[in-house]
Amino acid sequence: MNGTRLLMHAPGAPGLRLLGLGPGLRPTRGLYKLQRLLNQHAFWAQGRSISQLRRMLAGSAAVASLWRGKRLVGFARASSDGAFRAVLWDVVIPEDVQGRGLGRQLVEALLQHPSLQGVERIYLMTTNGEGFYTQLDFRRSNGQTLMLRESSG
Repeated sequence: MNGTRLLMHAPGAPGLRLLGLGPGLRPTRGLYKLQRLLNQHAFWAQGRSISQLRRMLAGSAAVASLWRGKRLVGFARASSDGAFRAVLWDVVIPEDVQGRGLGRQLVEALLQHPSLQGVERIYLMTTNGEGFYTQLDFRRSNGQTLMLRESSG
């Protein structure tokens, strides 16, 4: 997408998390834009508070965002132990700009991040994106079962 800028944030995304910085290290109310992006385009991430988003970003080894001017048009993050396991989280592209390679750009940027280099296995969970992720060499995991324990608080 012409005019789109990829930002690879420092681990924990301190500029975005604490100051709301976007492209060019300019204040853009980026954290609020992230909240809006998740609320409008990620059914699994709706209702996250600003405080929760700050904690989420602080615990992320790799954070990438895509901007078209002051509009946040993509977001993704990863956690990793740096050796054996990593997980991609919250890959989000608004519907009106999907199909233009933005999701691929985000995922490839995360996969190239130093904290994911040499990691034995990189996981992700998806409800509707299996076809997209298979294009990026992810495959359905056989022999493993997704287990879930929800917080009571």
